[in-house]
Amino acid sequence: MTDITRFDKRLEVVPANVLTLIASIDELKGRWTAGANLHPQILGRLKQSVLITSTGASTRIEGAKLSDSDVENLMKGISRQKLKDRDTQEVKGYYELLTNVFDSWPSIKLNERTIKHFHQEILKYVDKDSFHRGQYKTTENKVQMVDAKGNIVGTIFDTTPVYLTPIEMQELVEWTIKATREQKYHPLLIISNFVVAFLKIHPFRDGNGRLSRILTNLLMLQSGYLYIPYVSHEKLVEAKKEDYYVALRKTQLTFKSEKTDLIPWLTFFLSIIFDQSKQAVALLATDHVEKTLSRKQLAVLEYLRKVKEAASGDIAKKTKVTRPTVNQALKKLLNLKKIERIGLGRSTRYRVL
Repeated sequence: MTDITRFDKRLEVVPANVLTLIASIDELKGRWTAGANLHPQILGRLKQSVLITSTGASTRIEGAKLSDSDVENLMKGISRQKLKDRDTQEVKGYYELLTNVFDSWPSIKLNERTIKHFHQEILKYVDKDSFHRGQYKTTENKVQMVDAKGNIVGTIFDTTPVYLTPIEMQELVEWTIKATREQKYHPLLIISNFVVAFLKIHPFRDGNGRLSRILTNLLMLQSGYLYIPYVSHEKLVEAKKEDYYVALRKTQLTFKSEKTDLIPWLTFFLSIIFDQSKQAVALLATDHVEKTLSRKQLAVLEYLRKVKEAASGDIAKKTKVTRPTVNQALKKLLNLKKIERIGLGRSTRYRVL
């Protein structure tokens, strides 16, 4: 029996509660697709925020100590830490690779070459890892849990031996590509299986956890979950870090038994995606429009909210904003459907909708 057959056997019977969870995720996905008309400037700001929070969270899961503020300062170039320590080196590599995935996912193909390239990129600034970047492991490794201080507190499970790693990676990638192309299973089941199997193989000396989350983002985007760049997957995993390790352990300890139990991992992984989906849909109901306004445009809007209705000349006098700038602000607010125009000519007035 090959591993490819085992992948299929894992997904032969999926419990009703898991299928219900998948249906709920896809319902939210549909709501995002139907209502995703957020201003490009808002989407840009959300994506930038996610790049920071995802980078911070994913590296902290593996024991790094940089806060989101530290990550932001580092990427803005205002940090005193100039990539001199491992944490900052890992952060920069993750941030740049995740940016590439968010920007270029339609043109990225899943294959072993891509996975090895991603590994090289994620560790490109880490001096101590220069000798094994982009290469499958040559020494045995274990999956270990680290606490908030970066200390190892226990071994979660043993991984695939070195001599089996290349063939198991080949089989996993080939199965994933084939199952996706043939639409043999729901995409979320394929992605869930890929991630848990990848982490069990643990194909690289270091960086496997971070790389698994990068690949999750890529595969989710390529499966049509286009809200992924606007709500941090990594942040949600970090918030349930202990549950993450427990789910991995429970499922992966069954991999050598006659009956693999994928349910603990499926339940955890899909619950994270469900929470991510809910947060994405919540963004559609939140008024982010004001984040796109300049200080003077906001002043015009706030004044109209206060007085209910006013002419452009009165707005200019009361807000101390020049008349041409007021007119530009009114035009933008009209386009954004924040206000409406009443009357014509000299009697024209404006009020908040």
